[in-house]
Amino acid sequence: MSRIQLALRVADLEASVAFYARLFGAEPAKRRPGYANFAIAEPPLKLVLIEGDPGETTRMDHLGVEVETTEEVTAATARLAGQGLATVTEQDTACCYAVQDKVWVTGPGAEPWEVYVVKGDADTLDKAVGSACCTSAAEASAAQPAASACC
Repeated sequence: MSRIQLALRVADLEASVAFYARLFGAEPAKRRPGYANFAIAEPPLKLVLIEGDPGETTRMDHLGVEVETTEEVTAATARLAGQGLATVTEQDTACCYAVQDKVWVTGPGAEPWEVYVVKGDADTLDKAVGSACCTSAAEASAAQPAASACC
């Protein structure tokens, strides 16, 4: 089963976790410092919350499609490249407390999209300085989203 991922950068992680737990009637599937994710069955959604700067307005960080296998990521890479989209692939990357294989594309509004599979847990939130995901808003705005986001 595939599901859409929505990653939000939020100023108050605890308040956001409480709100989304009530909204979707589910507790987070994973909690780590500065990070929470919900694996919602209905509607099929992976909601990722990344702690931003205090007072920061909640904003979209990136979008994604979570799939079940690396083969599905490989197939998505071929399909997207075949459609003329520039792709950036990552394999065995550790980010957002998970080891993942993924492919990135960037939409016409500069919105980063990933197709990814979670292969296991990892001990770190961010994978790189300057990552569009897992950094402060100021750092993220200067980052190259398709090549460096995560989750």
